[in-house]
Amino acid sequence: MHRVARFRAIGTWLIAASFVVASTAWAADKPVVDKPDCSRPLSLALHDHGLLYSGQTGEGIDKDIADELIRRSGCKIIVSVMPRARIWQLIESGALDFSLSGITNDARDRFAAFAWYVSNKYYLLVHKDADVRSVADFERNPALRLGVIRGFRYSASANRLVDALDADRRVSYATSLEPLYQVLLDKRVHAMIIEPFDYPSIERGKIRDQTAILAFDDPAVPHGLIMSRRSLSPEQQQAWRAVVDGMRADGSMRRIFEKYFTPDLALAMTQF
Repeated sequence: MHRVARFRAIGTWLIAASFVVASTAWAADKPVVDKPDCSRPLSLALHDHGLLYSGQTGEGIDKDIADELIRRSGCKIIVSVMPRARIWQLIESGALDFSLSGITNDARDRFAAFAWYVSNKYYLLVHKDADVRSVADFERNPALRLGVIRGFRYSASANRLVDALDADRRVSYATSLEPLYQVLLDKRVHAMIIEPFDYPSIERGKIRDQTAILAFDDPAVPHGLIMSRRSLSPEQQQAWRAVVDGMRADGSMRRIFEKYFTPDLALAMTQF
């Protein structure tokens, strides 16, 4: 009996030991996510665009997110404002660490990493005098021009429209929203691509009265923190991704969006 009990005890010990070894091996294989490295000042650029950021007020969704990233990480982040096209150039070169509310494509994936936190759809804002009832109607009329912000990309169908019209020299470019609204009202362009961040501007009298909104048949597109692959290591990219994920998990991201949208829309945009 003593011998049997001894073998049972040894067997139990071996099983327990095997679990310890397996757990240790699993832990060794699991990547360790460090906290963000605050050993140097970091850089983040905003762009002036609707509810994302207003240069006139110094406020917006992206500004609130940047403030929360600084608070949570404890890092010194130097925040500036510049055109979107310039932001992508600096992210690619590594001269800029971060930006916000970015979307990806094959070209950007080569030099930028992302931490997703919001998803939304794109629409075509058309001057009523263009007399079109669908995106296809707009594309078929060679007399109609599209206005877009340089450096912007959109959903798949919207991108296809931009590229097709650009090939036909039917696209006019601007650096921000306000000039586009003006040339649309002046009918120097006949449509522009918008998203929910642009809604307050569209609700202004002249724009609302003279335009109609057409939907692209595309799913919502994820937007997120843009991180330069050249300036931030994969480990640091994951560390910042964890910060953003934490903001989503505890409701902080949703509460930021609720400052600018109805609770239902904020929830739909931040939970995807």
